[in-house]
Amino acid sequence: MIKSAVFREPEFDILNIEDYLREKKIQILNKMGLHARPAAMLVSTASKFKSDIFAIKDGTEVNCKSIMGVMMLAAETGSWIILRAEGPDEIEAIDSLSKLFQEKFGEQ
Repeated sequence: MIKSAVFREPEFDILNIEDYLREKKIQILNKMGLHARPAAMLVSTASKFKSDIFAIKDGTEVNCKSIMGVMMLAAETGSWIILRAEGPDEIEAIDSLSKLFQEKFGEQ
């Protein structure tokens, strides 16, 4: 007896794509970690956007527009954080902030 194959549409939810676009896992690559100067750069860049922007590390979520919050993460070199943006310019915000991390905040 031959069984017929059943074609199923992939389980694909557009909300998952949107979540992917507005959230990004990033590794801290600069030599000194997320110390005062890179934290200030992160806050300054995040503050240019209308979206709410958060960083999450080890279960702690902070507002990226708050220098005290960003410093509280104590994100050392090699650690991972998740950036999440919610709002009208969320994709641009994530792209811009990701670039800071990729460029090691201008440090070696």
